[in-house]
Amino acid sequence: MDSLEPARRALVPGQLVRAKIVSHQPWGLFVDIVGREGVGASVDLIEQFSAAFPGRQIYQLFLPVGTEIDAVVEQVRDWYPSERGIRQGGIRLSIRPADLTSFSWSCDFCGQPTTLSPGGDGLSLAVLTTDGPEGYTVTSHRECLAERIRPEDGGQRARALWIGKPLPSNSPPE
Repeated sequence: MDSLEPARRALVPGQLVRAKIVSHQPWGLFVDIVGREGVGASVDLIEQFSAAFPGRQIYQLFLPVGTEIDAVVEQVRDWYPSERGIRQGGIRLSIRPADLTSFSWSCDFCGQPTTLSPGGDGLSLAVLTTDGPEGYTVTSHRECLAERIRPEDGGQRARALWIGKPLPSNSPPE
């Protein structure tokens, strides 16, 4: 595992970040995540804005290198195909105004949108292995995950439904 793994894995879809533009690409931007030394990401401007900015109009979104922008983590992927031994993956960010307010992604269990922004109904599950640095993120509604946990494991089901949320008002004091 390389030294950047903890910093990269600490990022979660739906998380707001600050990004500094480091280069322009034909499809968008490469950026560094501010406050996370050495952790880079991409912003696919063509995918995000080509419908709203047809033709060459899209290039007005290519802000100067060095500019800092607000963004939301869209995907965290990291895998190493064994047949080629080539590392692939990365962090994708969105700068869509609507995503900065409330970020949604489709649930990997039911296919319906789930909100990953704070207070939303979604969870990001880190899928890791002890056999190497491979990993990726699964997106799920709280309910979809809870339904897939064995019924007799009520504690884990409850955790899936409540992680990151305030405790119910009728919970006993600690």
